[in-house]
Amino acid sequence: MKDANTSSKIFQRVILLCLFVFFLASAGAFPADDMTSTILIGNSRIDVVIEKGSLQVSKEELLKWVQWAAESVSAYYGRFPLPHLLLRIIPTDGKGVRGGKTFGEKGGFISIHVGSDTIFEGLATDWMLTHEMVHLAFPSVADNHHWIEEGIATYVEPIARVRAKHLDATQMWFEVVRDLHQGLPAAGDKGLDNTHTWGRTYWGGALFCLLADIEIHQKTANRKGLDDALRGILAAGGDIRQDWPLEKVLDAGDQATGVAVLRPLYEKMKDQPYDVDLPTLWKQLGIERDGGTVRFVNDAPLSQTRVAITYGSAAPGSSAASAISIVAGDTAMNFPRR
Repeated sequence: MKDANTSSKIFQRVILLCLFVFFLASAGAFPADDMTSTILIGNSRIDVVIEKGSLQVSKEELLKWVQWAAESVSAYYGRFPLPHLLLRIIPTDGKGVRGGKTFGEKGGFISIHVGSDTIFEGLATDWMLTHEMVHLAFPSVADNHHWIEEGIATYVEPIARVRAKHLDATQMWFEVVRDLHQGLPAAGDKGLDNTHTWGRTYWGGALFCLLADIEIHQKTANRKGLDDALRGILAAGGDIRQDWPLEKVLDAGDQATGVAVLRPLYEKMKDQPYDVDLPTLWKQLGIERDGGTVRFVNDAPLSQTRVAITYGSAAPGSSAASAISIVAGDTAMNFPRR
């Protein structure tokens, strides 16, 4: 009887401890030494928690980096995807931004590591935080469709940074031309739903996005693009906090553009290899490799589509709408655009 009582007490203590840990996690509790600030962007709030650790960059520089990423995503989607985001910055060894993860928990949660030797220039050229924030604007889908989650984030991230004037369009297209071939099907490929290699997941998904973007523009005389489809999905409630069947996602996107592109293209690419002649596609878009950069051919057949994909409804020389960002912490400040 004594042993039974002891086991019961131990079990009760374990349960209480688990409940206490769960309460702390649910409340978003962090160690007292962490620094917390809040960025307001439009009608959304980003709570930034910087964990205790050694970093060369300052708190102000980290918050500027967060603001730029949020501006980029807002420029592409027309608003920040969620009303609230908890962003946890974790100092780690080495140099650079790494190890970003995005979840629908706590209304939206991103954790990302920053190396202790990272300097501000490393934050200014970073793509990873914008990539993770793009994930916020798309619903969670089944594991075999992971390619579309990563593909959209890979494809949208540099375009979003261009639209917010945080990346040059020439650099963006150079990197796309340089890297997109990694998404082409190889021998034995069984389609995007069944081929879960790194290249097919990230760049295969990005290839799907580029093909869809071009086709939507062609069918709407460049009046609409993939950004309209993705904004429509978000407006229909499809953000990372939701679990949707992929077919529902694609149908919502097609409904937003008024043309059937996403669902038919998925049927072509989901369970069989779908090869694309990328050199011919670049020529049609008016993009030519020139050493470590590209040059644009403005009389190419799809040159206007390239411009529309890059800038959306904003003309190349216009000023993108600037999101209102206020940092509330020890002091309140507005950060200038880079």
